[in-house]
Amino acid sequence: MSFSLAGLAVLGLAGREVGNLLVAPATARGSLLERAAVPIASDGAPAPVSSGPAEPSASPVPGASPVPSASPVPGPSPGPTASPTTSPASPSPGVTQPAAGATARPSAAPSPTRTATLSGTRSDRTQLRLRTTITGNIAPKSVRSSGNGLVSAHNMMYRHSVTLYDADRMRLVATIPDRVRLSTLGYPEYPEPVSGAPVEGAFSPDGRYLYVSNYAMYGPGFGEEGTDTCRPSDGYDEGFVYRIRLRDNRIDAAYRVGVVPKVVEVSADGRLLLVSNWCSWDVSVVDLERQREVRRVPIGAYPRGIVITGDSRRAYIAQMGSSRVVDLDLRTWRQRSISVGMGPRTVLLSPDARRLYSSLNAEGRVIAVDPRTRRVLGSARTGAAPRSMDIAPDGASLYVVNYRDNTLSKIATDSMRVTQTVNTCERPIGVTYEPTQDRVWVACYSGTIEVYDNR
Repeated sequence: MSFSLAGLAVLGLAGREVGNLLVAPATARGSLLERAAVPIASDGAPAPVSSGPAEPSASPVPGASPVPSASPVPGPSPGPTASPTTSPASPSPGVTQPAAGATARPSAAPSPTRTATLSGTRSDRTQLRLRTTITGNIAPKSVRSSGNGLVSAHNMMYRHSVTLYDADRMRLVATIPDRVRLSTLGYPEYPEPVSGAPVEGAFSPDGRYLYVSNYAMYGPGFGEEGTDTCRPSDGYDEGFVYRIRLRDNRIDAAYRVGVVPKVVEVSADGRLLLVSNWCSWDVSVVDLERQREVRRVPIGAYPRGIVITGDSRRAYIAQMGSSRVVDLDLRTWRQRSISVGMGPRTVLLSPDARRLYSSLNAEGRVIAVDPRTRRVLGSARTGAAPRSMDIAPDGASLYVVNYRDNTLSKIATDSMRVTQTVNTCERPIGVTYEPTQDRVWVACYSGTIEVYDNR
């Protein structure tokens, strides 16, 4: 299969945007603009991509036992790292700088599902209003709420950092550099300091840790980074996920995973960490008792979004290089396909798990399906390149960022109708619903975070 720049340009994908610059793919570092992830044939039309075997069995990592075992197996022991400096971002309107050395407060477990906003109004009957804009030394690829007062932003290789914010005051709490010495974290083959490139994050259910994927690693022992259009045979380095201990904002553990890790999700029972690996076309399963990867699950071209059911028994994985979402049984590792439409990027579940939502990056739509029957329940057209999305705690509203339209769409889930569209900062790429204040945080590659009241 061939890929042409002309074909990529049809979808606005013929270059990577770095900060405010557009550079040629041959000279860019990393992926600022994630492609529509649908391979383009030489005639410019989307070319079919194999969705992988219908029911592939998960492949255990060599030397690892199938997950899980009740008793922990010794793995890489978390060791001390050089203490990351906590540095405030540049002053910005509406954001007060923390004192030097300030650390983020640990978050408690997320609060139970609510049936309305804090004001008692259903979320689909409220309006989004811009509250403040956060700037500084950031280039956020994504944002993530802890569910109880903390928001993280993941700033890729452009800032080599994770930034943490107090959700109530919307203020910077800490900046955590991604530079580590992997030899102190159980990987002696990397004795020299190296840097990562934080992509996505997920908080542990008890609020003690933040897990962060790294697009690539930079430094001695690592080669060329992966690209947006890649195959397992390309030979890029395997990646790493960091664990950040929120008590003191230190990177205290690292897990070797697949190639170009993207989305990370933790099961509600705190037992498993799932990681979608863009270039190795699989999902890593990390046993958090053993503190190591124990399995690779083959998916197919460009796995991206992940959501895990509340009972920790199933996961749904968006295969962005196809038209399907993979329904993965976390006990048997069997798969089945759910057809959703071209370029699924993000997946979410309704609070009762009766609806599965996916943003379709290549179609400009969000779709709702019944995950049990695989029947389509409805869809909404939101804008060009809908990327990340999140759901209100009451399940009544979805919030979707449209990357190429510079907009945020709000969808009423009962009707799958767009009820509000607001203009955002340039190149919105990440979004999270922060439930303690009923606010929606939007991350933009232009170097800003916008915070919206939802009241």
